[in-house]
Amino acid sequence: MKPHHWPFTFIAFTALGIVSLLIGIVALAGIGASLHPLLADEGTGIAMIATAIAFFLTGAFPLVLRRLAEREGA
Repeated sequence: MKPHHWPFTFIAFTALGIVSLLIGIVALAGIGASLHPLLADEGTGIAMIATAIAFFLTGAFPLVLRRLAEREGA
């Protein structure tokens, strides 16, 4: 049985998604206003959370393709 490895792109996009999600939460909580003027807007928080979801979904594609390839024996 071969060991399972996480695709690099999955790791990279998941890390970017986590960072975007944290920035979105900080912006929605109102803490971001003291860090940067752009983070004072509520729309920025919503946009960053939407970006985080896009990063997570983008990172899922290589993971699913890797799992399908392993299932086929490639």
